[in-house]
Amino acid sequence: MRGDDVKFTANLGDREHFPDLEALVYCNHAAISPPSWPVRRAMQNAIADWGRRGAQAFGTYGAQRARLREKLARLVGASAEEIAFVPNTSSGVTAIALSLPWKRGDRVILFEGEFPANVTPWQRAGELFGVTPVFLPLSDFQESDERGLGRLAEELAKGARLVAVSAVQFRSGLRMPLAEMARLCHAHGAELFVDGIQATGAVPVDVRALGIDYWASGGHKWLMGPEGTGMLYVRKERIEALNPHVAGWLSHEDAVRFLLEGPGHMRYDRPFKKRADVFEVGCINAIGLVGLEAAVDLVAELGVEKIWAHVVRWGDAVEAGLVERGFTSLRAPEANRRSGILAVLPPKDIDVVVLHRALLARGISTAIPDGVLRLSPHWPNNVDEAEQVLLSTEDALAELRGAPRPRSDDW
Repeated sequence: MRGDDVKFTANLGDREHFPDLEALVYCNHAAISPPSWPVRRAMQNAIADWGRRGAQAFGTYGAQRARLREKLARLVGASAEEIAFVPNTSSGVTAIALSLPWKRGDRVILFEGEFPANVTPWQRAGELFGVTPVFLPLSDFQESDERGLGRLAEELAKGARLVAVSAVQFRSGLRMPLAEMARLCHAHGAELFVDGIQATGAVPVDVRALGIDYWASGGHKWLMGPEGTGMLYVRKERIEALNPHVAGWLSHEDAVRFLLEGPGHMRYDRPFKKRADVFEVGCINAIGLVGLEAAVDLVAELGVEKIWAHVVRWGDAVEAGLVERGFTSLRAPEANRRSGILAVLPPKDIDVVVLHRALLARGISTAIPDGVLRLSPHWPNNVDEAEQVLLSTEDALAELRGAPRPRSDDW
């Protein structure tokens, strides 16, 4: 395949675009997705183009970013003016945490067990602006949405400026009831910030229909782009009130005019943009965003609804076999509360760290966040991989228990 205009296609359960991926079964997309060949090729072509043209390539990649902004907006149900590029989820969280019009004594509701990226910036806002973080247990939602929402409603009734939560919990894979949470927030005069990194690209989402005010997501997990890329959604009705403490020279309107139109245009008093891209504060990861576009194109071609159904089927096949082998599943029983993550606890006599290493030695790539064994397939994973995962797990368990390992002809 030659030329820059090659059209790549993707098929569910097909690893064609990952020809040198070493793992027999790569089910670790909730950590880092390996870049596909289309992503790698797009980035290589872009590097070569910058190498040939230098600064003359700037316009080409400005147009590319405008195109990608539209694609990301469509993917999450937003408009292009509501999307900013950020290098990672943490940057998106920090931008909002430090730019909300806080008043001393405001409260922000957080959750015990959340990934730290969606906790630390709010704690920092507390230190800087006199905001009080209030923690609720995620275990209420793990038990049932009704119980979790009831507890949240009680806390919101005491007053809060904002609720910060992940769309999908990184440890358990629990999919949160975002529409209901948004309704509760707005009924009590609060806003909803969502860390969407474990959902964007693998779980259907429409941020405006759900009533979400802010959504941040890195590009290197379920979007399957490179690290150092990501997006921030700011609901357009919210942008006016923000105080962009996180700002730079490109946060201003007509920021580059003085570089293009001759003398007399360099000013320091240009107004800040009233769009999400006010948080694009300086030079951006142009090459990475080319790779992200190639990855987004594959996700959009397949369709997030189909991807979600596919990874749920994969999880169904593996979950049943692991439970039979003594594992405890943390997966929600209801389909609408499931994501691309299958999280399990190993049998009580098995150390999860040692098991993780044993599985990796057998070609099964997983993760062990906070003591759980996490399997996270994506569209390239075939449901038939369940047999390999279970056989490798059985073999690893036998080794760790010191029992005779099954012979290959018994498989």
